[in-house]
Amino acid sequence: MAADFDLGAYLRRIGFTGEVRPDLTTLRALHLAHATTIPFENLDIQMGLPIRLDLASLQDKLVRRRRGGYCFEQNSLFLAVLQAAGFETIPCEARVRLGATEPLPRTHMLLVVRLEGLHWLVDVGFGGEGLLHPVLLDGGAQVQFLNTYRVVDEAEGLKVLQSIHDGAWEDLYAFRAEARYPVDFELANHYTSTHPGSRFVKTLTAQLAGTSVRRILRNLAYAEIRGEAVEGRELAPDEVIPTLRNVFGLDVPEGARFRAFEG
Repeated sequence: MAADFDLGAYLRRIGFTGEVRPDLTTLRALHLAHATTIPFENLDIQMGLPIRLDLASLQDKLVRRRRGGYCFEQNSLFLAVLQAAGFETIPCEARVRLGATEPLPRTHMLLVVRLEGLHWLVDVGFGGEGLLHPVLLDGGAQVQFLNTYRVVDEAEGLKVLQSIHDGAWEDLYAFRAEARYPVDFELANHYTSTHPGSRFVKTLTAQLAGTSVRRILRNLAYAEIRGEAVEGRELAPDEVIPTLRNVFGLDVPEGARFRAFEG
């Protein structure tokens, strides 16, 4: 672990006041606090700014400046947190299946924690559809407040995270519980943050999961999701920045311009 990682500042950022120990109670508490406090968002991509994955940049953006980020930023930071706390953690790659009609590149980062002989999927970077607690890699259904998840096995060691929608299991993403290197995430991050076909280049988003409501903004579409109940509306363009500030707690520059609205 890097000597300059400020675990105390991170814990204050997420409002965590408990003792940090490498046990399941701490893992669950850290995961919930992070996932419900630090928004999933791609504002820097939309404003033409680079996404940096070095620890100093992540601490500056997500902790000091109280911004959010997307999976590579969120889970890279959380990896540093878990390593500092003494957890045995490996970073992994996934192919997102949610909303996909064909195989997508491996552009999602997640973590697997080995604890007392068991393996847990840990992911604070999947946004409004994401986990609030770790999920045990045992195939069983695990209820997390208004949502239910499981991780099932497919052929050749592939594992699939699923959630229940309208009474049926839906794939969220597929992964192998195999460690990847920082360069793998740098490559995927570059594609995801700069390629004209990337959904993060084409779509502005801010998302925040909660125990009773999940809030999601995609371009001008804003929704609040409570289990299977969805309330949404189309925002006027001049409502976007106030919504990012007031709903998601993001410090957005006055007059910020976003790629998704520039054609």
